[in-house]
Amino acid sequence: MPLRDHFRPPVVNITSWEGFHGGWPMVIVQQLRKQLPAGYVAEPRVHLGSYVEIDVGSFEEDRSPSPFEGSEPPSFSATGEENGGVATAVWAPPQPSVCVETNLPDQYEYEVRIYDAKRGRHLVAAVEIVSPANKDRPENRNVFVAKCVELLRKGVAVSIVDLVTVRHFNLYSELLAFIGHSDPTLGTEPPNIYAASCRWVEKGKRNLLQAWSHTLAIGQPLPTLPLWLSDDLAVPLDLEQSYEQACHDLWIA
Repeated sequence: MPLRDHFRPPVVNITSWEGFHGGWPMVIVQQLRKQLPAGYVAEPRVHLGSYVEIDVGSFEEDRSPSPFEGSEPPSFSATGEENGGVATAVWAPPQPSVCVETNLPDQYEYEVRIYDAKRGRHLVAAVEIVSPANKDRPENRNVFVAKCVELLRKGVAVSIVDLVTVRHFNLYSELLAFIGHSDPTLGTEPPNIYAASCRWVEKGKRNLLQAWSHTLAIGQPLPTLPLWLSDDLAVPLDLEQSYEQACHDLWIA
C-alpha cells in the first residue's frame, strides 16, 4: 500500500498527524512482540514538551558517598564572624556577557525503545519518528541530532523515520554532517522524507558508523530497516506492515 501525506488533504480531513504519530509507536511495539528474541522487550514513548531525563539508578550507583552522610552537615557563616573569624564581603559576580529572553527548545518524542531485559532493561535500540517540531527551527533540529548522537555513542542503534512533508530538512543528513560525514546515496539535495537505521560498532581497532538509508515517496511502500539488538543480532523492522496497520486502525484508506 502507498505512503500517504499525513499533513495535507485528504488524510488531514480524516485524522490529524498527531493522532497517527501517537498511535504508530504502539503498533510497532505490537509487531516487535512477535519478532524480538526472548529477553528483549519494546515499549512506546510519546512526550510533548521540554524535559530532562536522568537515569536515577545509574546516578545513585555511580555517585561517591558524601562525607556528611549519616550526620548533620556543618553550618557555615556568610561572614565568618560567628567563630571569631575575619569578616569577608559577599562576592558580587560581574554582569553576564549574554542576557536574552528565550525558551529552551522543546523535545517532541514519538518513539519506540527496545530493551535487553536480561541486562536490567539495558537500552539497545530506539526508533525515532520525526515530528514537524523536530524540524521547524535550528535549535530543535540540533536537539534531535544531539540526542541521536548520544544514543549512538552509548551503543544504542537508532532508526529515524521521517514522514513530515511540510518541513524541508533531513535530520539523518544533519546527523551525519554533525560527525563529519555524508551519505552519497542521498544526492546533492537530501530528500525531505526518508528512513534510516544507524549504529556505531567496533571492528578491531576501528569505530565504524554503519547506516542503511532509504528515500521515501508518497504513493510508494515503506522499507524494512535492520533493527540492531547487539553487534551480531538484528531483526527486521517492517515499517510497511506497522504503517498499514496504524492507518487501518485510524480509518485512513
